[in-house]
Amino acid sequence: MRVTFCGVRGSTPAPGADFLRYGGHTSSVAFSIDEQAAPDLVVDAGTGLTAVTTLLGGQPYAGSILLGHLHWDHTHGLPFFAGGTAAGSRVAIHLPAQGDGESAEQVLERCFSPPHFPVVPSALGAGWSFHGLEEGRHRIEAYDVLAREIPHKGGRSLGYRVSHGGASLAYVCDHSPTAWGPGPDGLGARHDNVLDLARDADVMIHDAQHRAAQFPGVDFLGHASAEYAVELAREAGVRTLVLFHHAPDRTDDQVDEILADARLLAGDDLVVLAAHEGMVLDLP
Repeated sequence: MRVTFCGVRGSTPAPGADFLRYGGHTSSVAFSIDEQAAPDLVVDAGTGLTAVTTLLGGQPYAGSILLGHLHWDHTHGLPFFAGGTAAGSRVAIHLPAQGDGESAEQVLERCFSPPHFPVVPSALGAGWSFHGLEEGRHRIEAYDVLAREIPHKGGRSLGYRVSHGGASLAYVCDHSPTAWGPGPDGLGARHDNVLDLARDADVMIHDAQHRAAQFPGVDFLGHASAEYAVELAREAGVRTLVLFHHAPDRTDDQVDEILADARLLAGDDLVVLAAHEGMVLDLP
C-alpha cells in the first residue's frame, strides 16, 4: 500500500518562503494499492487534493474520498480537483453521517452553494456521489476501513484505520483528546475509540498542531499536541508516527524543532516523521 502526502497543514493554507520544505496545502492523503497503481482512495480534501491530479497519469480519478469532518480546511479542495472533474471520473464522497435527516449531499451544500460558492456539489460531475458514513467496519474500494468517532470541536469527526494486504494505517486528524479527559499525564485521554484505530498500526498519522506547553490556552481550538501523539503511539504499539496538521504559522524550522523533540521523547522503539508535501510511504 502506497501513501502519498498531498497536503499537511491545518486550519488554513500557509504560503510563503518559511513554509516551503513542509508545504502549505491543507490536509489530503492519497492511497494506492501499490507503487504501480494510481490512487483510488483519498482521506480528506483540503487544498492538497489538487496535487492528487498529478498522481493520476493523465487519467480521470476513479475512487473514493473519505472526509474526517467538514471544516473548510478539509473540504476546500473538492471543486478544484481536476482529476475528479475530468470526463469519465468516478468520485464517491464519504462523510460522517450527521443524523439530522439531511442527505450527505445536502450537508455539503451548506458550504458549497450560492452565495458562499458558485456551484453546488452535484455540479462537479455526473460521476460524483455522496454518502453518509457511520462508525464501524466498511469495504471502500480495495481497502478495509474502520471508522471511529473522535472528539473535535464543531461537528462530528471520524478517525480512520485503512488496511490492505496486511498493512494498516491509522488516520487521526483534528483530534481533541483533552475533551474526553486529561489522561494520565494531562495531554489528553487515550480513549477506546482512538486506541481501536491506532493499536499495532504500521503507521499512524496524527494531529500535531500544538505543543504541550501551549495548553490549556489552546484547548478551545480542538486539537492535540505532538507530545500526546508520541505517547499515544507508544502505548498503542504503533511502528511509525507521522506528525500532521501542522499549524499554519509554524515555520519549517519550527516543525524541525518539534520533530527533534518528539524523537527524543519517543526513544528508540518508535520511528517519528513530520509529514511534508510529496512524502511517500510504502507499507509492506
